[in-house]
Amino acid sequence: MSENDNLQDADGNKELKSNETLQTTEKSEIASEQISEENNTTTVEVVDVAKEPVETTSEVTNTVVEEDEKALSETPENNHDNDASKTIENKTDAHVEEIDESNAEDAEDEENEERHTLESKEYHSMSMEELTKEFEQLIENHKVQNIKSQVEDIKTEFNAKFDALLDEKKEEFLSEGGNEIDFYYTSPIKKQFNNLFKSYRNSLGAYYKQRENNLKENLDNRLQIIEKIKGLVNDEENINTTYKTFKDLQEQWRNAGPIPRDRYNNAWNSYHHNVEVFYDVLHLNRDLRDLDFKHNLEQKTKIIERAEELAADDNINRSFRELQVLHKMWKEELGPVSREHRDEVWERFSNATKTIHDKRQGYYANLDKAREKNLEVKEEIISRITAISNDTTNAHSSWQKKIKTVETLREEFFKAGKVPQKANEATWAKFKDAVRTFNRQKNAFYKNLKKDQYDNLEKKKALIQIALDNKDNEDLAATTPLMKKIQGDWKKIGHVPRKDSDKIWKQFKSACNAYFDRLNTERDEANKELMAAYEQKNILLKEVNDLELSGDSKKDIVTIKEKIAAWKAIGHVPSNKRYIDGKFNKALDGLFGKLDMDRAKLEMIKFENKIENLAQPGDTRLLDNEQNFIRKKIGEIKGEINQLENNMQFFSNVDENNPLVKDVIKNVNNHKKNLSIWEDKLRKIKSMY
Repeated sequence: MSENDNLQDADGNKELKSNETLQTTEKSEIASEQISEENNTTTVEVVDVAKEPVETTSEVTNTVVEEDEKALSETPENNHDNDASKTIENKTDAHVEEIDESNAEDAEDEENEERHTLESKEYHSMSMEELTKEFEQLIENHKVQNIKSQVEDIKTEFNAKFDALLDEKKEEFLSEGGNEIDFYYTSPIKKQFNNLFKSYRNSLGAYYKQRENNLKENLDNRLQIIEKIKGLVNDEENINTTYKTFKDLQEQWRNAGPIPRDRYNNAWNSYHHNVEVFYDVLHLNRDLRDLDFKHNLEQKTKIIERAEELAADDNINRSFRELQVLHKMWKEELGPVSREHRDEVWERFSNATKTIHDKRQGYYANLDKAREKNLEVKEEIISRITAISNDTTNAHSSWQKKIKTVETLREEFFKAGKVPQKANEATWAKFKDAVRTFNRQKNAFYKNLKKDQYDNLEKKKALIQIALDNKDNEDLAATTPLMKKIQGDWKKIGHVPRKDSDKIWKQFKSACNAYFDRLNTERDEANKELMAAYEQKNILLKEVNDLELSGDSKKDIVTIKEKIAAWKAIGHVPSNKRYIDGKFNKALDGLFGKLDMDRAKLEMIKFENKIENLAQPGDTRLLDNEQNFIRKKIGEIKGEINQLENNMQFFSNVDENNPLVKDVIKNVNNHKKNLSIWEDKLRKIKSMY
């Protein structure tokens, strides 16, 4: 088990080799990879484009291009050919410092465009398990050099969540009487995350080692290209052949790949200077120069048109990334245009660039506003957690509700989104402090409950002993109520220490089950006769359902009573099979409904059958319930009759043939008939006792 499992840096700094140091900046939009030959250290150098976007693409490039075009557009007719080379060299040397900042992406591996378009998800709202799964998928599905930004965000969020969990576990450990020096906590998900990060780090180190070799090879290749361009100046071959060789060397330069960043400026300035010297020699052949000007104008016009399309694109980040590529092409891959077009093409390109930068700055301004709202939400969540901590309610049920509420608030906090960078650390600290305060109060409350829990443990052990002493008792009549009572007492006692809960419950349950299993076995023997009665009633029920009445009410009522008598003669069925009596009564109701006889008589026949089924040996509860229902019904009917008779007093001077009066009288008579039936039912049920 690793000693670093509790460390908050998942990369395990103790194992990180000195030649694999990774530096990252959270705000960076464009990262350039640099490998320094002097100290053999791999680093990631970051340029904060959001901070000074215009300098890297507009102002600096403007200076370079304008100076280059001015120098290269001079002709022999302007009397500058004697010292053109010297002028170009001076102009190039004069803005080496300006060029330096514009080279932020020049050493970048062009195959790594994926990392600019790779989606960064809302890692802040993910759980540790979800973050680990996301990390694993990134490693499996993408190149290791393209996921650095996503990995850094995932690691930050994972460590923050593990830090909160670690803090909570530590508080629990201390509340249970542990010493801080003895505290240790790890989890499977933490180990899994650490293993993933170690694999990622090793793969990234291997990538940088290979990349260092590639950069050195590319540098050697570029230096050879520069030397070949130098040699063209003194080449006495046909100018057309020399020009074609020059173009081939330019194409080789463009395809040579990235070189070490610390060597880039020197190499590029040397290349640029020698290209300018060659163009100065090319002035002697005006046709080739004009042809080059024309080609450059066509290509720069295409770049301008694409930049103007990007200026109208709503995808701000994509437009900005592609703009960097266009500026690089403008500066490095294309030469000057003729003087008459120079200002026009640059102004169009500059205007499109400014539009994209303005939109990007507006985008980040809106992003800051959204994060300010997230900050308000998180501060409100912190306030609610603090208010819950200040609640003085001290009951177990109340604390359970508060625990669930705080857990919900914690999830809402993580899902609320990012806050402004300047407020991030302070907000996180306030949140941890609020949760820590709540956990301390919670732990203090439950610590005070432990004494009661140990008392409850002793009480439950006593019940276990009673259950063990009586599980084999043969006096079932006396033991069954006792076993039921101790089961009820067990539920009332309350919580015991968590470490003992499962153990004592298994002991108690085992003793009780042993008794009731034996009881059920003996009852099954006694229930054989009841099951036989159940089978007979099933047969009789089918006969009643299939019974066809003759149409003679007197004859049919005799038949029905015979079926009822046969049903009663069968006797009782098991308690869990008593539903069959309800099915029989429903079948009788169907038969009675087909009879043409006095309603009161039918009601009493049905009622007599019903109460005989309710009567149980030694148990009058069902009869008592039915009698109470009948008494309540009688009271309701009498109330209805009194209300109707009182209403009749308002019609003392109204003709009895009035429809309204006749309707009231009819209702009174119906209620009196119903009252008579219910009173007969009451007398009948009293006779059953």
